[in-house]
Amino acid sequence: MESTFHGIIAFALLASMLLLGSILRNRIGLFRNSLAPASILGGMLGFALLSFELIPGFEAGDFESLTFHFFTLSFMSLCLTGKSKDASLSGGSVVRGGLWLTLIWTISLGLQGVVGYLVISGYDALTGASVSEWLGAIVTHGFTQGPGQALTYGGIWEKEYGIENAAQVGMIYASLGFLVAFVVGVPVANNFIRRGLNANRASNIDGDFKSGFYSGTKIPGNGHMVSHPANLDSLAYHLGLLGVAYLITYVWLSFMQVQIKDFSAGGINLSVLFSYNLFFLHGLAVCVLLRLGIDRFGLSHRVDDETLKRITGSSVDFMVVGTLMSIKFAVLYALLTPILLVTATVTLVTLIGCLYLGRLSGVLGPERAITAFGCCCGSTGTGLLLLRMMDANFSTSVPKELAFFNLAIIFTTAHILFFFAPLVPSLGGWHYLMVFGGTALLFLACIPLLMKFRTSANTTLATGAKESCR
Repeated sequence: MESTFHGIIAFALLASMLLLGSILRNRIGLFRNSLAPASILGGMLGFALLSFELIPGFEAGDFESLTFHFFTLSFMSLCLTGKSKDASLSGGSVVRGGLWLTLIWTISLGLQGVVGYLVISGYDALTGASVSEWLGAIVTHGFTQGPGQALTYGGIWEKEYGIENAAQVGMIYASLGFLVAFVVGVPVANNFIRRGLNANRASNIDGDFKSGFYSGTKIPGNGHMVSHPANLDSLAYHLGLLGVAYLITYVWLSFMQVQIKDFSAGGINLSVLFSYNLFFLHGLAVCVLLRLGIDRFGLSHRVDDETLKRITGSSVDFMVVGTLMSIKFAVLYALLTPILLVTATVTLVTLIGCLYLGRLSGVLGPERAITAFGCCCGSTGTGLLLLRMMDANFSTSVPKELAFFNLAIIFTTAHILFFFAPLVPSLGGWHYLMVFGGTALLFLACIPLLMKFRTSANTTLATGAKESCR
Protein backbone atom coordinates (compact mmCIF):
# COMPACT_ATOMS: atom_id res chain seq x y z
CA MET A 1 0.00 0.00 0.00
CA GLU A 2 2.96 2.33 0.47
CA SER A 3 3.07 3.17 -3.26
CA THR A 4 -0.47 4.54 -3.14
CA PHE A 5 0.36 7.30 -0.68
CA HIS A 6 2.36 9.64 -2.92
CA GLY A 7 -0.66 11.17 -4.67
CA ILE A 8 -2.69 11.31 -1.46
CA ILE A 9 0.11 13.06 0.41
CA ALA A 10 0.46 15.53 -2.49
CA PHE A 11 -3.22 16.39 -2.00
CA ALA A 12 -2.66 16.61 1.77
CA LEU A 13 0.18 19.05 1.15
CA LEU A 14 -2.12 21.26 -0.94
CA ALA A 15 -4.71 21.20 1.84
CA SER A 16 -2.06 21.96 4.45
CA MET A 17 -0.74 24.93 2.48
CA LEU A 18 -4.29 26.31 2.23
CA LEU A 19 -4.68 25.99 6.00
CA LEU A 20 -1.32 27.68 6.65
CA GLY A 21 -2.23 30.42 4.16
CA SER A 22 -5.48 31.10 6.00
CA ILE A 23 -3.59 31.36 9.31
CA LEU A 24 -1.07 33.77 7.79
CA ARG A 25 -3.93 35.92 6.44
CA ASN A 26 -5.62 35.90 9.85
CA ARG A 27 -2.55 36.61 11.98
CA ILE A 28 -0.35 38.98 9.97
CA GLY A 29 -1.60 42.53 9.55
CA LEU A 30 0.13 43.09 6.20
CA PHE A 31 -1.70 40.13 4.66
CA ARG A 32 -5.02 41.09 6.27
CA ASN A 33 -4.89 44.64 4.95
CA SER A 34 -3.76 43.59 1.49
CA LEU A 35 -6.61 41.02 1.36
CA ALA A 36 -4.22 38.39 0.01
CA PRO A 37 -6.17 35.13 -0.55
CA ALA A 38 -5.10 32.11 1.49
CA SER A 39 -4.54 30.15 -1.72
CA ILE A 40 -1.91 32.65 -2.91
CA LEU A 41 -0.16 32.79 0.47
CA GLY A 42 -0.25 29.02 0.82
CA GLY A 43 0.88 28.50 -2.78
CA MET A 44 3.84 30.85 -2.36
CA LEU A 45 4.78 29.13 0.89
CA GLY A 46 4.57 25.73 -0.78
CA PHE A 47 6.63 26.97 -3.73
CA ALA A 48 9.34 28.24 -1.35
CA LEU A 49 9.44 24.94 0.55
CA LEU A 50 9.73 22.97 -2.69
CA SER A 51 12.39 25.31 -4.10
CA PHE A 52 14.59 24.83 -1.03
CA GLU A 53 13.89 21.08 -1.08
CA LEU A 54 12.27 21.20 2.36
CA ILE A 55 9.56 18.72 1.36
CA PRO A 56 11.50 15.47 0.86
CA GLY A 57 10.29 13.21 -1.95
CA PHE A 58 8.20 15.85 -3.72
CA GLU A 59 8.83 18.24 -6.59
CA ALA A 60 6.78 20.75 -8.57
CA GLY A 61 5.65 18.18 -11.13
CA ASP A 62 3.83 16.17 -8.46
CA PHE A 63 1.13 18.84 -8.23
CA GLU A 64 0.43 19.45 -11.93
CA SER A 65 -2.23 16.75 -12.39
CA LEU A 66 -4.06 17.76 -9.20
CA THR A 67 -4.09 21.37 -10.38
CA PHE A 68 -5.53 20.37 -13.76
CA HIS A 69 -8.37 18.36 -12.26
CA PHE A 70 -9.31 20.96 -9.64
CA PHE A 71 -9.45 23.53 -12.45
CA THR A 72 -11.75 21.21 -14.41
CA LEU A 73 -13.90 20.44 -11.37
CA SER A 74 -14.40 24.13 -10.55
CA PHE A 75 -16.11 24.86 -13.86
CA MET A 76 -18.03 21.64 -14.16
CA SER A 77 -19.58 22.27 -10.73
CA LEU A 78 -20.32 25.86 -11.72
CA CYS A 79 -22.25 24.71 -14.79
CA LEU A 80 -24.32 22.32 -12.68
CA THR A 81 -25.40 25.26 -10.52
CA GLY A 82 -28.81 26.77 -11.29
CA LYS A 83 -29.60 30.40 -12.04
CA SER A 84 -29.52 32.99 -9.27
CA LYS A 85 -32.97 33.56 -7.80
CA ASP A 86 -32.14 37.21 -7.03
CA ALA A 87 -33.05 39.09 -10.21
CA SER A 88 -31.51 42.32 -8.85
CA LEU A 89 -28.06 40.75 -9.21
CA SER A 90 -28.43 39.93 -12.88
CA GLY A 91 -26.52 41.90 -15.47
CA GLY A 92 -28.97 41.02 -18.21
CA SER A 93 -28.38 38.30 -20.78
CA VAL A 94 -25.68 35.81 -19.79
CA VAL A 95 -24.79 35.49 -23.47
CA ARG A 96 -24.37 39.25 -23.87
CA GLY A 97 -22.22 39.52 -20.76
CA GLY A 98 -20.25 36.46 -21.83
CA LEU A 99 -19.61 38.09 -25.21
CA TRP A 100 -18.05 41.09 -23.46
CA LEU A 101 -15.70 38.79 -21.54
CA THR A 102 -14.94 36.93 -24.76
CA LEU A 103 -14.18 40.15 -26.62
CA ILE A 104 -11.86 41.42 -23.87
CA TRP A 105 -9.95 38.12 -23.66
CA THR A 106 -9.59 37.74 -27.43
CA ILE A 107 -8.26 41.28 -27.81
CA SER A 108 -5.86 40.60 -24.96
CA LEU A 109 -4.60 37.36 -26.54
CA GLY A 110 -3.58 39.18 -29.72
CA LEU A 111 -2.39 42.39 -28.08
CA GLN A 112 -0.23 40.74 -25.42
CA GLY A 113 1.61 38.73 -28.06
CA VAL A 114 2.32 41.86 -30.11
CA VAL A 115 3.46 43.84 -27.05
CA GLY A 116 5.74 41.03 -25.85
CA TYR A 117 7.33 40.67 -29.29
CA LEU A 118 7.91 44.43 -29.64
CA VAL A 119 9.34 44.83 -26.12
CA ILE A 120 12.00 42.18 -26.72
CA SER A 121 12.77 43.67 -30.13
CA GLY A 122 13.24 47.07 -28.50
CA TYR A 123 15.34 45.57 -25.69
CA ASP A 124 17.67 43.91 -28.20
CA ALA A 125 17.98 47.13 -30.23
CA LEU A 126 18.84 49.24 -27.17
CA THR A 127 21.18 46.83 -25.40
CA GLY A 128 22.69 44.87 -28.26
CA ALA A 129 21.42 41.63 -26.73
CA SER A 130 20.24 38.73 -28.85
CA VAL A 131 17.21 37.53 -26.92
CA SER A 132 14.71 35.84 -29.26
CA GLU A 133 11.61 37.92 -29.88
CA TRP A 134 9.59 34.72 -29.53
CA LEU A 135 10.53 34.66 -25.84
CA GLY A 136 8.48 37.85 -25.62
CA ALA A 137 5.67 36.61 -27.84
CA ILE A 138 5.03 33.57 -25.65
CA VAL A 139 3.92 35.87 -22.82
CA THR A 140 0.37 35.82 -24.21
CA HIS A 141 0.17 32.04 -23.76
CA GLY A 142 1.51 32.28 -20.20
CA PHE A 143 -0.75 35.18 -19.23
CA THR A 144 -4.04 34.61 -21.04
CA GLN A 145 -3.88 30.80 -21.10
CA GLY A 146 -1.78 29.69 -18.14
CA PRO A 147 1.01 27.17 -17.47
CA GLY A 148 -0.41 24.30 -19.54
CA GLN A 149 -0.63 26.11 -22.86
CA ALA A 150 2.62 28.01 -22.27
CA LEU A 151 4.38 24.71 -21.71
CA THR A 152 2.67 23.09 -24.72
CA TYR A 153 3.44 25.80 -27.26
CA GLY A 154 6.86 26.54 -25.77
CA GLY A 155 7.78 22.88 -26.06
CA ILE A 156 6.77 22.85 -29.74
CA TRP A 157 8.77 26.01 -30.42
CA GLU A 158 11.82 24.48 -28.76
CA LYS A 159 11.63 21.13 -30.50
CA GLU A 160 10.54 22.20 -33.98
CA TYR A 161 12.12 25.65 -34.32
CA GLY A 162 15.03 25.69 -31.87
CA ILE A 163 13.74 28.54 -29.67
CA GLU A 164 15.87 27.83 -26.62
CA ASN A 165 14.12 27.86 -23.21
CA ALA A 166 10.74 28.75 -24.74
CA ALA A 167 8.84 26.30 -22.50
CA GLN A 168 10.55 27.43 -19.30
CA VAL A 169 10.11 31.13 -20.13
CA GLY A 170 6.45 30.45 -20.87
CA MET A 171 6.08 28.87 -17.42
CA ILE A 172 7.81 31.88 -15.86
CA TYR A 173 5.35 34.24 -17.53
CA ALA A 174 2.49 32.05 -16.34
CA SER A 175 3.72 32.20 -12.75
CA LEU A 176 4.33 35.94 -12.87
CA GLY A 177 0.89 36.35 -14.41
CA PHE A 178 -0.72 34.67 -11.42
CA LEU A 179 1.19 36.91 -9.02
CA VAL A 180 0.38 40.05 -11.04
CA ALA A 181 -3.31 39.10 -11.14
CA PHE A 182 -3.43 39.35 -7.36
CA VAL A 183 -0.80 42.01 -6.65
CA VAL A 184 -2.66 44.34 -9.01
CA GLY A 185 -6.12 42.77 -9.11
CA VAL A 186 -6.76 42.60 -5.36
CA PRO A 187 -6.20 46.36 -4.78
CA VAL A 188 -8.42 47.16 -7.79
CA ALA A 189 -11.19 44.90 -6.47
CA ASN A 190 -10.67 46.42 -3.02
CA ASN A 191 -11.16 49.90 -4.51
CA PHE A 192 -14.36 48.84 -6.29
CA ILE A 193 -15.78 47.42 -3.04
CA ARG A 194 -14.86 50.51 -0.98
CA ARG A 195 -16.58 52.72 -3.55
CA GLY A 196 -19.68 50.52 -3.45
CA LEU A 197 -19.48 49.64 -7.13
CA ASN A 198 -20.07 45.91 -6.69
CA ALA A 199 -23.63 44.65 -7.11
CA ASN A 200 -23.45 41.93 -4.46
CA ARG A 201 -23.58 43.77 -1.12
CA ALA A 202 -22.70 40.56 0.70
CA SER A 203 -19.14 41.45 -0.33
CA ASN A 204 -18.02 44.31 1.88
CA ILE A 205 -14.71 44.92 3.64
CA ASP A 206 -15.48 44.43 7.31
CA GLY A 207 -13.50 42.74 10.07
CA ASP A 208 -14.50 39.26 8.96
CA PHE A 209 -13.51 40.02 5.36
CA LYS A 210 -10.04 41.11 6.45
CA SER A 211 -9.40 38.33 8.95
CA GLY A 212 -10.60 35.67 6.56
CA PHE A 213 -12.86 34.01 9.16
CA TYR A 214 -16.40 34.67 10.31
CA SER A 215 -17.03 35.65 13.90
CA GLY A 216 -19.28 33.37 15.94
CA THR A 217 -22.40 35.53 15.61
CA LYS A 218 -22.15 36.12 11.86
CA ILE A 219 -21.66 32.64 10.46
CA PRO A 220 -23.90 32.31 7.36
CA GLY A 221 -25.77 29.21 6.32
CA ASN A 222 -24.14 26.79 3.91
CA GLY A 223 -26.82 25.25 1.75
CA HIS A 224 -29.41 22.57 2.45
CA MET A 225 -29.36 18.83 2.83
CA VAL A 226 -30.82 17.09 -0.22
CA SER A 227 -30.30 13.44 0.66
CA HIS A 228 -31.14 12.00 4.09
CA PRO A 229 -27.91 11.31 6.04
CA ALA A 230 -29.23 7.84 6.93
CA ASN A 231 -29.09 7.12 3.21
CA LEU A 232 -26.28 9.26 1.76
CA ASP A 233 -24.50 12.41 2.89
CA SER A 234 -25.60 15.41 0.82
CA LEU A 235 -22.02 16.44 -0.07
CA ALA A 236 -21.24 12.91 -1.26
CA TYR A 237 -24.44 13.00 -3.34
CA HIS A 238 -23.37 16.20 -5.14
CA LEU A 239 -19.87 14.85 -5.69
CA GLY A 240 -21.58 11.83 -7.20
CA LEU A 241 -23.35 14.08 -9.73
CA LEU A 242 -20.01 15.54 -10.73
CA GLY A 243 -18.54 12.04 -10.88
CA VAL A 244 -21.20 11.02 -13.39
CA ALA A 245 -20.41 14.11 -15.48
CA TYR A 246 -16.69 13.23 -15.34
CA LEU A 247 -17.37 9.69 -16.54
CA ILE A 248 -19.58 10.84 -19.40
CA THR A 249 -16.94 13.35 -20.50
CA TYR A 250 -14.16 10.76 -20.32
CA VAL A 251 -16.12 8.19 -22.34
CA TRP A 252 -17.05 10.87 -24.91
CA LEU A 253 -13.43 11.97 -25.40
CA SER A 254 -12.16 8.39 -25.56
CA PHE A 255 -14.73 7.57 -28.23
CA MET A 256 -14.10 10.70 -30.32
CA GLN A 257 -10.32 10.32 -30.24
CA VAL A 258 -10.67 6.99 -32.01
CA GLN A 259 -13.20 8.32 -34.53
CA ILE A 260 -11.29 11.46 -35.48
CA LYS A 261 -7.74 10.15 -35.21
CA ASP A 262 -5.44 11.66 -37.88
CA PHE A 263 -8.39 13.51 -39.44
CA SER A 264 -7.46 16.94 -40.72
CA ALA A 265 -9.19 19.79 -42.52
CA GLY A 266 -7.26 22.47 -44.32
CA GLY A 267 -4.04 21.08 -42.91
CA ILE A 268 -5.29 21.32 -39.31
CA ASN A 269 -5.31 18.12 -37.27
CA LEU A 270 -8.77 18.24 -35.67
CA SER A 271 -7.94 15.53 -33.14
CA VAL A 272 -6.47 18.26 -30.96
CA LEU A 273 -10.04 19.43 -30.29
CA PHE A 274 -10.66 16.16 -28.47
CA SER A 275 -7.44 16.11 -26.47
CA TYR A 276 -7.67 15.32 -22.76
CA ASN A 277 -6.02 18.71 -22.22
CA LEU A 278 -9.39 20.17 -23.28
CA PHE A 279 -11.30 17.93 -20.86
CA PHE A 280 -12.73 20.89 -18.98
CA LEU A 281 -14.33 22.35 -22.13
CA HIS A 282 -16.11 19.12 -22.96
CA GLY A 283 -16.97 18.75 -19.27
CA LEU A 284 -18.61 22.19 -19.32
CA ALA A 285 -20.84 21.13 -22.19
CA VAL A 286 -21.76 17.87 -20.45
CA CYS A 287 -22.68 19.70 -17.23
CA VAL A 288 -24.74 22.31 -19.09
CA LEU A 289 -26.75 19.52 -20.75
CA LEU A 290 -27.03 17.64 -17.47
CA ARG A 291 -28.40 20.73 -15.70
CA LEU A 292 -30.85 21.36 -18.54
CA GLY A 293 -32.10 17.80 -18.13
CA ILE A 294 -32.43 18.20 -14.36
CA ASP A 295 -34.50 21.37 -14.76
CA ARG A 296 -36.50 20.00 -17.69
CA PHE A 297 -37.66 16.93 -15.77
CA GLY A 298 -38.48 18.91 -12.62
CA LEU A 299 -35.62 17.52 -10.52
CA SER A 300 -34.06 20.84 -9.47
CA HIS A 301 -35.18 20.17 -5.89
CA ARG A 302 -32.72 17.26 -5.92
CA VAL A 303 -29.77 19.63 -6.36
CA ASP A 304 -28.64 22.22 -3.81
CA ASP A 305 -26.97 25.12 -5.62
CA GLU A 306 -25.24 26.40 -2.49
CA THR A 307 -23.45 23.08 -2.05
CA LEU A 308 -22.29 23.22 -5.67
CA LYS A 309 -21.02 26.78 -5.11
CA ARG A 310 -18.95 25.54 -2.17
CA ILE A 311 -17.48 22.80 -4.35
CA THR A 312 -16.66 25.42 -7.00
CA GLY A 313 -15.02 27.74 -4.48
CA SER A 314 -13.01 24.97 -2.85
CA SER A 315 -11.81 23.72 -6.22
CA VAL A 316 -10.61 27.22 -7.14
CA ASP A 317 -8.63 27.41 -3.89
CA PHE A 318 -6.94 24.06 -4.51
CA MET A 319 -6.30 24.97 -8.15
CA VAL A 320 -4.50 28.21 -7.30
CA VAL A 321 -2.30 26.78 -4.56
CA GLY A 322 -1.49 23.81 -6.79
CA THR A 323 -0.54 26.03 -9.72
CA LEU A 324 1.95 28.03 -7.66
CA MET A 325 3.45 24.84 -6.25
CA SER A 326 3.83 23.47 -9.81
CA ILE A 327 5.97 26.36 -11.04
CA LYS A 328 9.69 26.12 -11.83
CA PHE A 329 11.74 29.30 -12.21
CA ALA A 330 14.62 27.57 -13.99
CA VAL A 331 15.59 30.35 -16.42
CA LEU A 332 14.35 33.42 -14.53
CA TYR A 333 17.71 34.72 -13.37
CA ALA A 334 19.36 34.44 -16.78
CA LEU A 335 16.63 36.52 -18.46
CA LEU A 336 15.46 38.61 -15.51
CA THR A 337 15.51 42.08 -17.11
CA PRO A 338 13.71 41.33 -20.41
CA ILE A 339 11.17 39.10 -18.66
CA LEU A 340 10.33 41.82 -16.13
CA LEU A 341 10.10 44.46 -18.88
CA VAL A 342 7.66 42.30 -20.85
CA THR A 343 5.66 41.48 -17.73
CA ALA A 344 5.35 45.10 -16.58
CA THR A 345 4.36 46.41 -20.03
CA VAL A 346 1.83 43.64 -20.70
CA THR A 347 0.31 44.09 -17.23
CA LEU A 348 -0.20 47.83 -17.75
CA VAL A 349 -1.74 47.41 -21.21
CA THR A 350 -4.01 44.60 -19.99
CA LEU A 351 -5.22 46.52 -16.93
CA ILE A 352 -6.10 49.61 -18.95
CA GLY A 353 -7.92 47.53 -21.55
CA CYS A 354 -9.92 45.52 -19.01
CA LEU A 355 -11.00 48.59 -17.01
CA TYR A 356 -12.01 50.52 -20.12
CA LEU A 357 -13.89 47.71 -21.84
CA GLY A 358 -15.44 46.56 -18.56
CA ARG A 359 -16.89 50.02 -18.05
CA LEU A 360 -18.36 49.97 -21.56
CA SER A 361 -20.11 46.66 -20.84
CA GLY A 362 -22.73 48.35 -18.64
CA VAL A 363 -24.32 46.75 -15.56
CA LEU A 364 -21.83 44.56 -13.65
CA GLY A 365 -19.00 46.33 -15.50
CA PRO A 366 -16.69 46.37 -12.42
CA GLU A 367 -17.25 42.64 -11.89
CA ARG A 368 -16.50 41.93 -15.56
CA ALA A 369 -13.41 44.16 -15.54
CA ILE A 370 -11.81 42.45 -12.54
CA THR A 371 -12.79 39.00 -13.76
CA ALA A 372 -11.38 39.67 -17.23
CA PHE A 373 -8.14 40.99 -15.73
CA GLY A 374 -7.73 37.79 -13.72
CA CYS A 375 -8.40 35.68 -16.82
CA CYS A 376 -5.97 37.71 -18.95
CA CYS A 377 -3.16 37.54 -16.39
CA GLY A 378 -3.55 34.05 -14.99
CA SER A 379 -6.32 31.70 -15.96
CA THR A 380 -10.08 31.43 -15.83
CA GLY A 381 -9.74 30.14 -12.27
CA THR A 382 -7.82 33.28 -11.32
CA GLY A 383 -10.57 35.44 -12.74
CA LEU A 384 -13.10 33.44 -10.74
CA LEU A 385 -11.09 33.91 -7.55
CA LEU A 386 -10.88 37.69 -8.04
CA LEU A 387 -14.59 37.79 -8.84
CA ARG A 388 -15.26 36.05 -5.53
CA MET A 389 -13.94 39.14 -3.73
CA MET A 390 -16.70 41.26 -5.27
CA ASP A 391 -19.33 38.53 -5.53
CA ALA A 392 -18.70 36.44 -2.43
CA ASN A 393 -21.37 33.80 -3.03
CA PHE A 394 -21.42 33.91 -6.85
CA SER A 395 -24.89 35.47 -6.88
CA THR A 396 -24.46 37.73 -9.92
CA SER A 397 -24.71 36.51 -13.50
CA VAL A 398 -20.95 36.96 -14.10
CA PRO A 399 -19.93 33.40 -13.07
CA LYS A 400 -22.33 32.01 -15.68
CA GLU A 401 -21.04 34.55 -18.20
CA LEU A 402 -17.59 33.19 -17.45
CA ALA A 403 -18.74 29.67 -18.25
CA PHE A 404 -20.17 30.85 -21.59
CA PHE A 405 -16.95 32.75 -22.26
CA ASN A 406 -14.92 29.56 -21.90
CA LEU A 407 -16.85 28.02 -24.77
CA ALA A 408 -17.01 31.17 -26.93
CA ILE A 409 -13.26 31.84 -26.95
CA ILE A 410 -12.70 28.51 -28.68
CA PHE A 411 -14.46 29.97 -31.74
CA THR A 412 -13.06 33.52 -31.59
CA THR A 413 -9.46 32.34 -31.26
CA ALA A 414 -9.57 28.98 -33.06
CA HIS A 415 -7.41 30.29 -35.92
CA ILE A 416 -4.68 31.23 -33.43
CA LEU A 417 -4.85 28.41 -30.90
CA PHE A 418 -5.33 25.52 -33.35
CA PHE A 419 -3.31 26.73 -36.30
CA PHE A 420 -1.00 29.72 -35.90
CA ALA A 421 0.22 29.31 -32.29
CA PRO A 422 2.11 26.05 -32.89
CA LEU A 423 3.66 27.55 -36.05
CA VAL A 424 4.54 31.01 -34.67
CA PRO A 425 8.35 30.96 -35.15
CA SER A 426 7.90 29.92 -38.79
CA LEU A 427 5.67 32.92 -39.56
CA GLY A 428 8.34 35.59 -39.38
CA GLY A 429 7.94 38.88 -37.54
CA TRP A 430 5.65 40.77 -39.91
CA HIS A 431 3.28 37.87 -40.52
CA TYR A 432 3.11 37.24 -36.77
CA LEU A 433 2.22 40.89 -36.07
CA MET A 434 -0.41 40.79 -38.81
CA VAL A 435 -2.11 37.67 -37.42
CA PHE A 436 -2.05 38.56 -33.71
CA GLY A 437 -2.39 42.32 -34.11
CA GLY A 438 -5.08 41.87 -36.76
CA THR A 439 -7.09 39.65 -34.39
CA ALA A 440 -6.98 42.33 -31.68
CA LEU A 441 -8.02 45.06 -34.14
CA LEU A 442 -10.85 42.97 -35.58
CA PHE A 443 -12.47 42.44 -32.18
CA LEU A 444 -11.85 46.04 -31.15
CA ALA A 445 -13.96 46.94 -34.17
CA CYS A 446 -16.80 44.80 -32.73
CA ILE A 447 -17.15 47.02 -29.64
CA PRO A 448 -19.67 49.49 -31.18
CA LEU A 449 -21.84 46.57 -32.32
CA LEU A 450 -21.89 44.99 -28.86
CA MET A 451 -22.64 48.37 -27.29
CA LYS A 452 -25.58 48.75 -29.68
CA PHE A 453 -26.96 45.42 -28.50
CA ARG A 454 -26.51 46.56 -24.90
CA THR A 455 -28.43 49.78 -25.56
CA SER A 456 -31.23 47.89 -27.30
CA ALA A 457 -31.48 45.44 -24.40
CA ASN A 458 -31.60 48.24 -21.83
CA THR A 459 -34.36 49.98 -23.81
CA THR A 460 -36.37 46.76 -23.93
CA LEU A 461 -35.98 46.23 -20.18
CA ALA A 462 -37.01 49.81 -19.44
CA THR A 463 -40.10 49.52 -21.68
CA GLY A 464 -41.07 46.26 -20.00
CA ALA A 465 -40.70 47.85 -16.56
CA LYS A 466 -42.95 50.75 -17.52
CA GLU A 467 -45.60 48.42 -18.89
CA SER A 468 -45.57 46.35 -15.70
CA CYS A 469 -46.17 49.49 -13.59
CA ARG A 470 -49.33 50.45 -15.48
